[in-house]
Amino acid sequence: MSAGDRPDGAPEDAREDRREDRREDAREGRREDAREDRREERRAALREALVSAAERTVAAQGLSGLRARDLAREAGCAVGAIYTVFPDLDALALAVNLRTLNLFDAALGPVGRPGGAIAGPGAAADELVRLGLAYLAFAEAHPLRWDALFRHRPPPGQRAPDWYVAEQARLFSRIERPLGALRPDLPEPERRLLARSLFSATHGIVALGLDEQRMALPAATLGVQLETLVRAMAAGLARRD
Repeated sequence: MSAGDRPDGAPEDAREDRREDRREDAREGRREDAREDRREERRAALREALVSAAERTVAAQGLSGLRARDLAREAGCAVGAIYTVFPDLDALALAVNLRTLNLFDAALGPVGRPGGAIAGPGAAADELVRLGLAYLAFAEAHPLRWDALFRHRPPPGQRAPDWYVAEQARLFSRIERPLGALRPDLPEPERRLLARSLFSATHGIVALGLDEQRMALPAATLGVQLETLVRAMAAGLARRD
């Protein structure tokens, strides 16, 4: 067909067809986005249900109580659905432990004014004692959740994820703050290490003091012993020769 024989409006019809194709592509893109949003909402709801079910299980039975079939039944999903939101039960246990860390952080109370200094060694020692006694109280109030923080181990060859390590570091900074008032001369890496050492000593007292099969102590006695140790360590740190 020659140019003169083409029907009037054919080029414009072709352009309109292409425009309509683009509009349809855009509509389909929006529909797919909406479908993906709904899928993400379902995954988020399932994740929340599983973490909440696992959280209740750990609080009642400890870490050893986490079983895929029981969790699926409580969350109202198939066993296989668990692994669409978590790669394994270890990841689910970490999600529960993260909630426990956040619960402990809330139990510790406010950090204080951002950048606010602690007024001297006495106030620093008081803050370390307060943190130690709060740790003891949390372990007594939530024994199985507290135990799960230390009982869980990553699978062989794996490390805890960065987001979990960062949350632990944020809690250790609670100890580093009063240590900074006791030893302002210490470089930050040394202060971080010292905070972990002080925590280890505190944890040892709490763990042994609450162990009914080894050397369980009455709560009041354990609190007094804990305060005595923390104040002795604070006094030693404050004396710089």
